[in-house]
Amino acid sequence: MYYDVILSGFGGQGVLLMGDILAQAAMLENRQVTWMPSYGVEMRGGAASCTVVISSKKIGSPLAEEPCGLIAMSKPSLLKFQDKIKSGGLLIVNTSFVEPEMITREDLKKICLPASEISYREVGDYKMANAVLLGAFVSFSRVVTLRRVEEALDVFFREEKQKLLPLMLKALQRGSRYVLEMDGGS
Repeated sequence: MYYDVILSGFGGQGVLLMGDILAQAAMLENRQVTWMPSYGVEMRGGAASCTVVISSKKIGSPLAEEPCGLIAMSKPSLLKFQDKIKSGGLLIVNTSFVEPEMITREDLKKICLPASEISYREVGDYKMANAVLLGAFVSFSRVVTLRRVEEALDVFFREEKQKLLPLMLKALQRGSRYVLEMDGGS
């Protein structure tokens, strides 16, 4: 088993946290993992991305030349990375900020969901869009289980951030449910 994914958006959208949680979940499943962040010096509002590689064997490089998947939270993210995804790979786009018409690839599995609107209307906090997208990604890719992702949250939401845990869980589950509804419940 080998899966690499790029998670990308603007600084402040929780892109790096989303990748960190995914990496932690993979470690809880006893997988080999690398997590490599990349962000501009301006941080909040600038470009931010990370690459997560998950494997059952040792990982030779943390880079993803032709990743299996991309989660794009912004237009620049989609434009920068969509041509790198391997044919047949997975593209998840936050249509709250990216128009689906911007997707130029026909050879990808695509999930287009308004994660920011879902997180605001259904979860109660627009900052949970990253968790909605992560839930959708995990449910579709099955690279790790949603249960492990939920367990991984405990590492990141301690003490003063503990109050965010119920919102993160709700957002993850809503993203997962979106995929199930999209597939007609299959």
